[in-house]
Amino acid sequence: MLNTPAPAWPPPAPSRPLAVLVSGGLDSAVLLAEAARAYPLVFPLYVRTGLHWEEVERAYLDRFLVAVRAPGLRPLVVLDQPVADVYGTHWSVSGEGVPGADTPDEAVFLPGRNVLLLAKPLIWCHLNGVPEVATAPLGSNPFPDATQAFYDGFARIVSSAIGGSVSVLRPYSALHKLDVLRRGRGLPLEYTFSCIRPAAGGVHCGACNKCAERRAGFRDAGTDDPTRYASDERSA
Repeated sequence: MLNTPAPAWPPPAPSRPLAVLVSGGLDSAVLLAEAARAYPLVFPLYVRTGLHWEEVERAYLDRFLVAVRAPGLRPLVVLDQPVADVYGTHWSVSGEGVPGADTPDEAVFLPGRNVLLLAKPLIWCHLNGVPEVATAPLGSNPFPDATQAFYDGFARIVSSAIGGSVSVLRPYSALHKLDVLRRGRGLPLEYTFSCIRPAAGGVHCGACNKCAERRAGFRDAGTDDPTRYASDERSA
């Protein structure tokens, strides 16, 4: 079994189905849209872990899926992997002490995040005859569970445990946010959600670590930012 970044994305004429790990965020949304244009069947997989922004995130994702519908894009599959019993009062569950815009990337580290996001999807793919699952970590991801070694090792362990051979694709592993946003020009990115402290009305707060990353991505890509930020409305 080989788990390496795809040599070309999307491949020129894929004939097998693909699963795509999706959240409401920019990177996985662009990845999904590109896959839906190329693959005969694409299964979007959302892992619900109980983090405090997920209800808003799902609402955005549902709108995005409608906006990019394609003949081969299948209905969203939701897999439950609750973490409250492990994370306890962690800010991602409680919503208290969410890292602000001036914090480093390390401040938003979620322990074991990719273990949680991949375990059930790998098993689901095996049971449903889907040979590959794509995920969208970027080249700038600093965390230990976003490395080539992690993806290789984890996919190998899960596949050996179930007698399977599901591969993990990481097509964006050499890209940065601005690269993804340039690829996503023309997509309904107003239906994506990156905030870890949603404001009233389900809008981006504009003041958290992930909102800062989102703003910077659009700015660096030279692309208009369609996002509604609560902080902009308060300062108007």
